[in-house]
Amino acid sequence: MTRDAGGPAGGPDGPDTSAGRDRPPAAAGRGTLAEQGALTRLSINQETLRQWSLPELADGCAAAGIGSVGLWRAPVQEYGVERAAALMRDSGLAVTSLCRGGFFTAAKPGQRAAALDDNRAAIDEAAALGTGTVVLVSGGLPEGDRDITGARERVADAVAVLAPYAAERGVRLAIEPLHPMYASDRCVVSTLGQALDIAERFPAERVGVVVDTYHVWWDDLAPALIARAGAGGRIASFQVADWVTPLPEGVLLGRGQLGDGCVDLRGFRRLVDAAGYRGAVEVEIFNPALWARDGTEVLAEVAERYLRHVS
Repeated sequence: MTRDAGGPAGGPDGPDTSAGRDRPPAAAGRGTLAEQGALTRLSINQETLRQWSLPELADGCAAAGIGSVGLWRAPVQEYGVERAAALMRDSGLAVTSLCRGGFFTAAKPGQRAAALDDNRAAIDEAAALGTGTVVLVSGGLPEGDRDITGARERVADAVAVLAPYAAERGVRLAIEPLHPMYASDRCVVSTLGQALDIAERFPAERVGVVVDTYHVWWDDLAPALIARAGAGGRIASFQVADWVTPLPEGVLLGRGQLGDGCVDLRGFRRLVDAAGYRGAVEVEIFNPALWARDGTEVLAEVAERYLRHVS
C-alpha cells in the first residue's frame, strides 16, 4: 500500500466517496468453490473494490463465500468505527488488517507528536475492529531532507514508542516496505531487509513485516529475506497484486489485476508458506479501471484469478 496527499488515514488517493453505489445482493448462497474451501485464505482489501461502500463490501464478500477483508481507516472512520466493527461481525467477516499507520519521518517535534497520536488512534481502531494487524507505511523524506538513513532511524524510534501501546491492545505493528520508486515521498523503507532490520529490534509478537508482491517482486534477495522473516515469526501480512507496465502518471494507481503482469504470484505464496506463514492472502489492487466496473463482476474475477494464479 502506498500514500498520497490523503494522509495516514486516507485511501491511496484521498477519502472514499463511493457510498451507496453498486450494492450487491445480500448473501443468499455460496458458490461451489467457496463450499469446497478453495477461497478460505482469500482476503479482499477494501481498496480493490473502492467503488463499494462498507455495507456493499460486506454483502458482496458474504455472498461470494469470502470470509476476510482488509480495511482502510478513512472509510471506516466515515462509517463509524464501532458501527463498522458490528457490521463485520454481523456479516461473519474477519478483518485481516487495518491500513494504515506510519508516516514517522517528520523531523519537527510537533509533527512527530501528531504522527504518534494518529498512530495510537489507528491502533485503537484496529482493536475495535478485531484485527491484530496495523500496517505501517513509514513515510518519505521531509522536504529538503536528503538523509534517508536518519529518516529510517526516526521510523524505528516511533515504532519503539508505539509497540508497547499496541501490545497492550492485542495489536501487532506490521512494517511494509514499498518499492524504491516511493522512497522519496511515501516510504523510506524500500526492501524487506530494511523492514526486518527495524522489526527485529522488537519482540516478534509486537512487530512484524508485510510481504507485498507488488513491492518486493523485483528483489533477488526476497526469497532469502522471506525465509528470514518466517524463521523469526515476523510475517504479519501477505498481500498480492501484479506489476504491469507502462506505469500510469504518478505511479500510485498502477497495480495490476492478478495474472496481468510479470510477478510469479504463486511462487511468492509458496515462499511465504514454506517460511511458516499460514495467514490470509490479501488482494490489494489500486486500479481505476477495476473501480469503474461493476463490483460484483470484479470480485468474481479476483476470486477466479486468485485460484488460477495464487492458490
